[in-house]
Amino acid sequence: MGSALFYHLTRSGPVQLLPMLIGKSLQAGWRVELRGRDRARQVMLDEALWLGEGFLPHGLAGGPHDARQPVLLTVEGQAAANEVRCLIAVDGAEVTSAECQELERACIVFDGNDPGALERARAQWRVLKAEGVTAEYWSEAGGRWERKQ
Repeated sequence: MGSALFYHLTRSGPVQLLPMLIGKSLQAGWRVELRGRDRARQVMLDEALWLGEGFLPHGLAGGPHDARQPVLLTVEGQAAANEVRCLIAVDGAEVTSAECQELERACIVFDGNDPGALERARAQWRVLKAEGVTAEYWSEAGGRWERKQ
C-alpha cells in the first residue's frame, strides 16, 4: 500500500509545486495522474506545465495516446489509462483508500489560504487515516517544504 502525502500550500500555488512532485515521480519511474475537478482548470495546468522550466512530458486525458503519457491530466470520474503509480490530486479532487492501496503514492495538494480547501483536505486526511492509509503532512509555512509530525 502506498502512502498519502498532504501538501499544504501557503506561499505558492500548485503551478510552483507540481513540477517538483511530477519530476520526482518520473525519476522514480512512476507514471502520474494529475487529477482535478474542473476541465478548464486542467487545461490551465496543462499550459502552465508546458511553459515552465524543464520538460515534463504530459497530456490531457481524452486523446488517442493516453496510455503512452508519462503524466496524464484528468478530472474526477475520468479514467487514467496510463498505468498510474502516483496520483496527484489538486483543487479538492477525491482520493480513495482503495486507490492508495494500488499506488506507490498519492499526493494531495491543497490551498491553505482557502478555508473550504483546508476543510476538504482535513476531511480526506481523517477518512484515509481511518481506513488504514499511512499519511504524511508537508507544509511550506516556514518558507521551504518540511514534513510535520
